[in-house]
Amino acid sequence: MPLCLVSFNQIHLLMTRKKRTASKKKSPRGLIYTLLLVCAVCLGYEPLIRALHLDPAEGLPALVGEWQKRLQLPDAAPSSGNPASPLPDDVLLPAPLEGTPEKILVRRGYTVSYNLHHNLPNWVAWELTTDKLVERESRTDKFLPDPDLPADVAVTTDDYKRSGWDRGHMCPAADNRWHWRAMQESFYMTNICPQHHNLNRGDWKELEDACREWAQKEGKIYIVCGPILYRQKHRTIGHEHRITVPEAFFKVILAPDSRPPRAIGFIFKNTSGNHPLDSYVNSVDQVERITGIDFFPALPDDLEEQVEADYDLSLWNSPSLSY
Repeated sequence: MPLCLVSFNQIHLLMTRKKRTASKKKSPRGLIYTLLLVCAVCLGYEPLIRALHLDPAEGLPALVGEWQKRLQLPDAAPSSGNPASPLPDDVLLPAPLEGTPEKILVRRGYTVSYNLHHNLPNWVAWELTTDKLVERESRTDKFLPDPDLPADVAVTTDDYKRSGWDRGHMCPAADNRWHWRAMQESFYMTNICPQHHNLNRGDWKELEDACREWAQKEGKIYIVCGPILYRQKHRTIGHEHRITVPEAFFKVILAPDSRPPRAIGFIFKNTSGNHPLDSYVNSVDQVERITGIDFFPALPDDLEEQVEADYDLSLWNSPSLSY
C-alpha cells in the first residue's frame, strides 16, 4: 500500500481520537499544523524529519510525536512529582551565573546552561522520579549537534574523534528511557563533556546508578551536575570547534520530599581512578565554593542553609550499594 494511504489512515485515527477527548474550543493553530502534516505526508515525510532533526529510522511515529509536542497534546509523559510538596516548582534550577556565558536550553528530560566560549555545559539539571525509571526506550547511541545552535557553532561528534576522551553524558541516557524524545535529546552534544574513559565507565557511572536507586527509594530527587574548570591553562580538543577539557566534575543531589529534605555533593577529578563513593563526597556548600554556582536558590533560606551544609552519605544508604 502506498505510504501516503498508510499515513492518512494513521493520521485519521489520531484526529478521531483527539476529537473524542478535545474541548469544544477549536484551535486555528492546530488546524494549520494538521494541514501541514497532511501535505508533508503526501509529498514525503523524510525531508521534514531531517529538518526537524528527528531519527529517520523512527518514521511516522517520530513525526507524529513532534506534531503532538508542537500542538501540546497530552501523551505518556510521567508526573513531575508530588503535587503536595511544600517546595517551589523552580527549586531545581541554579541561580543565573554572573560573569559566565550561559545559554539556557530546555529539553524533555533536562535543562542545560550552555557555555559557548568553552563549548561545554556550565550545568545540567533534571528531576528523576520513579516514573522516569520505567524503561520504555532503548539507548540510541546517536550523538547529535544541538539543533538550537547555529550549524557553524554546534559541536559535532567528529570534534571528539581521535581525541582520547570519551563523550561523557552529564544527564545520562539511562535516566531518559521513559520517553523517545528524552532519549534522543540526551545525546545532544550540549549535554556532553570530554571525560576520561575510566571515569566515564567507572566511578561516574557508579554514581549514576546510585542516583537511580535513590530516586527509587525517595520517589523523587533533583540532580545538577557539570564540569569544573580550575584557574589554569586548559587542554582543548576538537577539529572544527575547540572544546575545553574539564579538570573535574561535580554532581549535587537534593531529596526534596525526604523528612527532612537532604542534599549531598560529589567532586570527581577527570582522571583514572577506582575509589569508593565516599571518597568523592562533599557538602553542596563546598561544591558551590568551588564552582561559583548557587544551587537550589529557590529553597527557603533556613532550609537551604541546612541541607547544603550536611553531607552524610549514610543517610542515603541502600542495601545494594557499597560505599
